[in-house]
Amino acid sequence: MNDLKALYQEVILDHSKHPRHFHALEPCDHSATGHNPLCGDNLKIFVRMDGDTIAEVSFVGDGCAISKASASLMTDLARGKTLAEFAHLYHNFHHIATTQDPIPDSVGKLKVLAGVREYPSRVKCATLAWHTLDAALHGQSAAKTE
Repeated sequence: MNDLKALYQEVILDHSKHPRHFHALEPCDHSATGHNPLCGDNLKIFVRMDGDTIAEVSFVGDGCAISKASASLMTDLARGKTLAEFAHLYHNFHHIATTQDPIPDSVGKLKVLAGVREYPSRVKCATLAWHTLDAALHGQSAAKTE
């Protein structure tokens, strides 16, 4: 687990200092805002679809390193996924972030975010972008971590 913890810290630092897809996406098909009142994280997710596939996804906002890094990694992973594939990805991420269950190798890059479960007060920071993208894809304009 020490290797995973070190990788978690490295990925969080990289994605928070150099976030991927950190810009407004106009025009977009869907967007939603997210707010985490416990940490003060605020973000907006933008989505452009191609049929039932997430063609492009981006975000803007302010937040802690975990929130920004999770949003950055999520935008990398969600691009090119169908709605069904994203739903599976979302479920896997939520499961590894909120439980102490063993982490299967099948979750791939999501494995690095499992470290957040060691810090229960930060789980909402990590899940905010995921809840917000899910809200946008379901036609909701806002998401919260509560």
